[in-house]
Amino acid sequence: MKTFNELRLINVNEHTEKKGKFTYLSWTWAVDTLLQNDPSATWTFGDPVYFNESVMVFCTVTAMGKSMTCQMPVLNHQNKAIPNPNAMDVNTAMMRCLVKTISLFGIGLYIYAGEDLPDEEPVDFSKEAQEWCEAIAEATDLEDLKYVFTKAWNEIKSDKTAVEMIGKAKDARKAELL
Repeated sequence: MKTFNELRLINVNEHTEKKGKFTYLSWTWAVDTLLQNDPSATWTFGDPVYFNESVMVFCTVTAMGKSMTCQMPVLNHQNKAIPNPNAMDVNTAMMRCLVKTISLFGIGLYIYAGEDLPDEEPVDFSKEAQEWCEAIAEATDLEDLKYVFTKAWNEIKSDKTAVEMIGKAKDARKAELL
């Protein structure tokens, strides 16, 4: 049986998949690797727990002589809780939770590095968006409009409200130019 220090050195990159900005390890590969290293390993899922409209799932893996438990909310691919998840959403979360629990033994643990870091503070680009809206309104033709809008979007894309503002300004100017 390998130790945590040996399992954590396994490179799982060729068995991962990117969805949005997140990386997922295939549950089949994680289970296969776990069982190759501890054929007596087992896992169980706890009863899902409901929090208002969202659901938390639990998994306990027993391997390498000890048991470890993880929990995971039922999430979409933006890591946001799914309101009133269906059976497939819960099943997907359970398998993700299994992989996450297996990672506590070292297999693919590095994938989760930084996941518990808080999101960056939102940036308010409303002033810049207003200036870009004025520039968009002054676009002389569709090519100029495309150029100005692209520059605006690249500058303020991290602020959803600001992006909506310039989008509306672009649509209005485009209608005027057509």
